[in-house]
Amino acid sequence: MSQSRTPSATAHSRVTANVVRGCLGNLIEWYDWFAYATFSIYFASAFFPEGNQTAQLLSTAAVFAVGFLMRPLGGWVLGAYADRYGRRRALTLSVTLMSAGSLTIALTPGHATIGLWAPVLLVLARLLQGLSVGGEFGSSASYLAEIAPPGRRGFYSSFQYVSIVLGQLAALLVAIILQNTLTDGQLQSWGWRIPFVIGAVAGLAVMYLRRTMEESQHFRQEKEKAGAPHERKGIHSLFTEYPRQLLAVFGLAIGGTVAFYTYTTYLQKYLVNTAGIPKPTVSVIGFAALFVYMLLQPAAGALSDRVGRRPVMFAFSIGGMVLTVPLMTTLGHTSSPWLAFLLMTLALTFLSGYSALAAIIKAEMFPTKVRALGVGLPHALVTATFGGLTEPIALALKKGGHESVFFWYVTACIALTFLATLVVREPSRASLLEETGTVPAAPASPKTAPLT
Repeated sequence: MSQSRTPSATAHSRVTANVVRGCLGNLIEWYDWFAYATFSIYFASAFFPEGNQTAQLLSTAAVFAVGFLMRPLGGWVLGAYADRYGRRRALTLSVTLMSAGSLTIALTPGHATIGLWAPVLLVLARLLQGLSVGGEFGSSASYLAEIAPPGRRGFYSSFQYVSIVLGQLAALLVAIILQNTLTDGQLQSWGWRIPFVIGAVAGLAVMYLRRTMEESQHFRQEKEKAGAPHERKGIHSLFTEYPRQLLAVFGLAIGGTVAFYTYTTYLQKYLVNTAGIPKPTVSVIGFAALFVYMLLQPAAGALSDRVGRRPVMFAFSIGGMVLTVPLMTTLGHTSSPWLAFLLMTLALTFLSGYSALAAIIKAEMFPTKVRALGVGLPHALVTATFGGLTEPIALALKKGGHESVFFWYVTACIALTFLATLVVREPSRASLLEETGTVPAAPASPKTAPLT
């Protein structure tokens, strides 16, 4: 006869189930986001008039950029929505928008059939997806931080980037499967629609799962005092009451975001264009290194629960400032796939010190009433500007014969994260217990920033 489960085991299972539901949505959103970039070479001719292929690809790239620029609006609108109506409702809305965008792309007839409406519907779909991705980060970071037990928030929050990388790997895997089972003609005719159908169907399934998530206790408590006349929420409260935290999030995000896009996306192009390693080999190197990087996230998050957020973030920023120039220089002159893999993995290992903590270290700076907005808006602004410009800056400097300047640019951005880490206060590991009232609240020390 089986024994009943202990309360602690039951609580752990509930937390794990809620984290999985939250991260599955994040995975689907980033799968859809990368699927567009991966398959645009096949569907460009379907949405835009016949003619020069380069012009068609530029048109799809411009539509991709439109989605990128929608992220700040998504961070603002959905962040405010999450702070007012709840993390669960915001996360459900976010994955619904992404699913609707993917379904629109999958079902829209080509330009030859409906003319101008084809690119118009493509733009509308990308607007929905840009809003979705922009709003996902702040809402997801807030939910994971609030639902996790004390002393384990770093570990559970690290799964946000696990799901981001897994979404990227899933899109790449679908591309590899389709490229090896369909001809180029079939992919350009109808096969490119398959990944978007997969994304739409999976998004609808995750939408249902997210509706069954538990709302965080932090938000429920905040909602109970929502009628207090002195409580101001939204963008006005964020800028007037928490300017220091807002600037800190900007500083933390700039270096981490530039390093993320440098080492996860641009580096693969760099190995082809500068090092001269064949594209198929680089794809294998990138897939293997990203897989290792994904596995490192929970380890770095758990480490931050033991030693604190700041030491782990310092490891990233100091390592990034010291290693970026010599590492990129060496990569540019190597022809060895094994050395390229080892150096890319080394860079991603240090990057884990940022990405594993990107959600929790920012979420712990803000109170519940503005947490999703405080995390989501600045992160989306940095991603849309510094993140979106990382590759164009790198390519422009290479074209101008000053490629090494880009290495110093990345180093300077990481230095901003180092400076921001200096002013971030270490969170109290007992803050969640204090907030929920299960232990008497103690005055915060100068080095603590409770999650409230």
